[in-house]
Amino acid sequence: MGNPHQVAYLYTMTPRPYILAETNWQSVQQTQYEVAVLPWGATEAHNYHLPYSTDVAQCDYVAAASAEKAWAQGAKVIVLPTVPFGVNTGQMDIPLCINMNPSTQLAVLKDVTRSLSGQGIHKLVVMNGHGGNDFKQMIREVQLHFPDMFLCTLHWYRAIDWNQYFDEPGDHAGEMETSAMMHIAPQLVLPLSEAGEGKSRPFRLKGIQEGWVWAQRAWSKATHDTGVGNPAKATAEKGRLYLEDTAQKIAGFLVALAHTPIQDLYEPD
Repeated sequence: MGNPHQVAYLYTMTPRPYILAETNWQSVQQTQYEVAVLPWGATEAHNYHLPYSTDVAQCDYVAAASAEKAWAQGAKVIVLPTVPFGVNTGQMDIPLCINMNPSTQLAVLKDVTRSLSGQGIHKLVVMNGHGGNDFKQMIREVQLHFPDMFLCTLHWYRAIDWNQYFDEPGDHAGEMETSAMMHIAPQLVLPLSEAGEGKSRPFRLKGIQEGWVWAQRAWSKATHDTGVGNPAKATAEKGRLYLEDTAQKIAGFLVALAHTPIQDLYEPD
């Protein structure tokens, strides 16, 4: 059946109780879930060799692997279906890069939060898998409407240091993402001989180069092949090790969140 943590492309033979897409009402009504995880990806080009679904596949995998480890430690975590569209406003001239505006994301997040709040699940983790997404300001706004909820967001790819696993991690479809996809869905990865080098053009403006000024990149101007970072040194084994440690780190957070009452989330005086 392939990789046991895939959700988007292949369901497992045995339904996993921590994956909502695989479970059923009989199981759900018998379980008091403590934490909901909402993975959020994007649909966009990833160099020549990776699929448009890369951000979705990675979010699916990491969310499932983290929830599995958390579940084994007694944390009742439920992973919601991954949102497949992200903010891609800088890639609208690249065919089939699908954009979801931040205002639309806010509306979706409000609706999901409203559903969970009314059903007694009061902790929601937005697991981000796309660099163009930023949920911090949305959470500030949603939190005002649902004071009974604890909302937080994490970038799964920032949980641990890339540089401990990869020679040239890259920013987009480079060694890190290619290695991850080689492990998650090797059947969707073309041979590296078909990949572009992932060369990119930085802004000329010094403030942006130094990092204290930000501007959206026009992707077709900033990149040669839609990749940022050379995937040449990618291997499935590098991806496996990186993803395993990432899932372990995130699982630890999910367990701590599940076992900590909302009223006790702050350190005592």
